[in-house]
Amino acid sequence: MLRDIFLQRKKDVLSRKDKSSIGKWDEKIVKLCNKINKLDNYYTTSSCSGRIIIIPDKDKKARNLFLKRYHNLISFKQLKEDLQEIAEKTKQLIKFKLDPCALHVASRELESANKLYFKAKLAGWKKSGIIAVNTKYVLELNSTERLEFPIINNGKILVNDNFLKILVKRANIKLKNTWKKIENLEKSLK
Repeated sequence: MLRDIFLQRKKDVLSRKDKSSIGKWDEKIVKLCNKINKLDNYYTTSSCSGRIIIIPDKDKKARNLFLKRYHNLISFKQLKEDLQEIAEKTKQLIKFKLDPCALHVASRELESANKLYFKAKLAGWKKSGIIAVNTKYVLELNSTERLEFPIINNGKILVNDNFLKILVKRANIKLKNTWKKIENLEKSLK
């Protein structure tokens, strides 16, 4: 009976319209999500392949929070132009933020959740765990590539071009690393 409830919940979740702010799965994580969703004991509930975002420094999430969002590698020229455009329009404190890949997966049973958890850890998703065990088992899988700091304040970019060039290089390396971890986890699933 529990299996029937899990399968019905899986069917319901996977048939819903995407509620993400971009309205679709990130290209770089689609294959992994599809592979997980084809397995009997799992289904994905949310995912992100990693991203760079420029956002106001606020404590709470809000609608239209993203001033700029990049799901691909960035260039110095693009980042500089985007920051200048944002700086001209706001006096708020604005943050540069790089988020690593993240994935939430429901599992039919604790044993299956543990199996996926250990595969994720071996694939480099170091900040992961089982976060719900009441009515279902939910894994939160995260990588560790992060950057976050203020970049604009009172209409001025807080860092010089040399810093921005280093930032672009580091951010792109971190994005490539997070995408490699997605590939590693995908390859580990049978």
